[in-house]
Amino acid sequence: MSEVLLQVEGLTTSFPAAGGTRVPVVDRVDVAVARGEAVAVVGESGCGKSMTALSIVGLVPKPGCVEAGSVRLCGRELRGLSVTALRRVRGAEIGMIFQEPATSLNPVQTAGAQVVEAIALHERVVRREARRRALSLFEEVGIPDPPERFDAYPHQLSGGLKQRVMIAIALAARPKLLIADEPTTALDVTIQAQILELLGRLAREKGTAILLITHDLGVVNEIADRVAVMYAGRIVEEGTRAAVLGAPRHPYTQGLLRSMPGRVAPGERLAEIPGVVPSTGAWPAGCRFADRCGLVMDVCRAREPERTSLGATEAARCHALQQESAR
Repeated sequence: MSEVLLQVEGLTTSFPAAGGTRVPVVDRVDVAVARGEAVAVVGESGCGKSMTALSIVGLVPKPGCVEAGSVRLCGRELRGLSVTALRRVRGAEIGMIFQEPATSLNPVQTAGAQVVEAIALHERVVRREARRRALSLFEEVGIPDPPERFDAYPHQLSGGLKQRVMIAIALAARPKLLIADEPTTALDVTIQAQILELLGRLAREKGTAILLITHDLGVVNEIADRVAVMYAGRIVEEGTRAAVLGAPRHPYTQGLLRSMPGRVAPGERLAEIPGVVPSTGAWPAGCRFADRCGLVMDVCRAREPERTSLGATEAARCHALQQESAR
């Protein structure tokens, strides 16, 4: 892996629960993203993926808080920075692309004005230069007829164009890292493919690092260099895209892949993982996937599995794999 841009270690984010206790929704998460690399964090809804992204940029909603761990960008620790300092990091060094552009864009400002505002927020430029830069960004992200779209309001744009405006805003200050939280969920497959191609091009041509949050393994296969599979607040498997999608080792990852429509013959019933992700605060004492796993053993319910290295770049948390590697 080339130079690490983002290094997250032991990240733990909690919310208050009954009895004055706090419950971790992101639990000792480790993830790294190198320059020009796309890393996907994948898992079912409720596994803590989006909260991980919000924790990295200091946007955890109250009464939640990041209570432990380290978040370093280019070697600089972000935890402990003041609100003002974090605001400078967001946008200038880390750009955010949210799932729903329709609710993220300002409905009473034109698309162009919102990009100009993002540029002016982080750089001292005259309005004419900011407009020129904004039009250039519109062209860069594939918005047709930039001058016309510049003066359009969000409700006058399609879902795909709204998402491209969001990406233009995220790129306005030339950030080193883009965090994309389910950026294609609300889009049809054609527009989804175009957005993924755009994100991949940014990584290849500009060296932009991308942390992609998604539940869609098809999206992962299109863009990710490496994959981290998240379940019930923890990373349970990690490795290269080829390793994780081609030869998954953790039973949860295997179940996710078996449930993909493209992996069954026409007319066959999709495989499914029995049960649901346990509620936050109701996680079992041992392996959190034990109640849904077909390989469950007594040790799985008694003790949490440790991280087991499966090669130079792959690792997983599974008692069966620990026993296998110990032989």
